[in-house]
Amino acid sequence: MPSVIDASGTVVREVAVPAAFAGDANGKEHVMFRAVFRELSNERSGTHSTKRRDEVRGGGRKPWRQKGTGRARQGSIRSPQWAHGGVVFGPKPRSYEVSLNKKERRLALRAALTDRFASECVTVLASEKCIVEKTAAFAALLFGSAKAAKHGPRTLVVYAASQAEEIGERLERVGRNLQRVAVTHTGSLDVKDVLGYERLVMTDAALEHLGAAFEEGKK
Repeated sequence: MPSVIDASGTVVREVAVPAAFAGDANGKEHVMFRAVFRELSNERSGTHSTKRRDEVRGGGRKPWRQKGTGRARQGSIRSPQWAHGGVVFGPKPRSYEVSLNKKERRLALRAALTDRFASECVTVLASEKCIVEKTAAFAALLFGSAKAAKHGPRTLVVYAASQAEEIGERLERVGRNLQRVAVTHTGSLDVKDVLGYERLVMTDAALEHLGAAFEEGKK
């Protein structure tokens, strides 16, 4: 059962795992892989470009005559075998976008959260006591001290989208300078982030929102 902590990092109680994440993530590895692959691929700009031999400037004149020199015949100094020549089968701008249907994306995120709960990597932050104004206090809340924050587990802090003005802005501000901490909200949570961090710290409102969303079949 996830522990609930207050602004000082003290465990105040425990909360039950939402029914939507109380199952087993075994057998869902492939769909989680596909979701992470999609998210990473869609972040690529695809602007890489090389020049073919017809795009490289120069090389219009034959470097030497065809016969009689004892050297191999050459038609242009911009052929691929020449330094500064064109590139054979080099990359050109293209889209790396990968599609994945909504049902699979939901299944992957649910399986990733289920795995985090099963691994006991989730901690709940009491929203009513989440009054943190300083980065040092936030580091002490998550890691015990500001010094421990430099070597502690990589932590993802998640708040409910409805808490953006109330709590979210404050958490993002105090967590901005902690290298091993990222702050996001439930609306932008993805599989890559859930699996990429060693620990999840959710506000109780975020936990309630995610549990209800996956239980009802919507997010």
